[in-house]
Amino acid sequence: MGFVSVLLALSLPAYAQHHEEGGRPEGGRAPSHGPAPYHGQPREATPDHHFNDKPGHPDAPHVHPNGQWVGHDTGRDDPHYHIDHPWEHGHFPGQFGRSHVYHLEGGDHDRFRFGGFFFGVAPYDFAYCDGWLWDSDQIVIYEDPDHDGWYLAYNMRLGTYIHVQYLGS
Repeated sequence: MGFVSVLLALSLPAYAQHHEEGGRPEGGRAPSHGPAPYHGQPREATPDHHFNDKPGHPDAPHVHPNGQWVGHDTGRDDPHYHIDHPWEHGHFPGQFGRSHVYHLEGGDHDRFRFGGFFFGVAPYDFAYCDGWLWDSDQIVIYEDPDHDGWYLAYNMRLGTYIHVQYLGS
């Protein structure tokens, strides 16, 4: 009985930390939905901006368990995500959201594939996918409500996301 009491006492701080407001990034579990369109005052996208909003969070755009998409706050007019010809290669014909997990099958940030579909990462987001395993990570695709021509690829292992453009099949 004493062992169970000690085990319970040691697990309470971890449980409380996991359920704090905002919590830890979603890593291992896909968000239930993509971000809502941003309506606030856009944050200026600068190269020195940091995303590790709490201890233990990645310094890359990520999603909290409460559904907050950290880093998706630069608004519709962010020049880093401007495309002269949005959806030049068509719209992604696959499925969106947490019930459709895809496995990366090779490539790199310039061009990667899964399930016969090809994508490229927004140049501004290259640094945020340095730790991605291009031949094995699981990702989920969400529509980007603010940046025409872009989708959001959420990495299940890392709990981070990047802007990606559909390049065709």
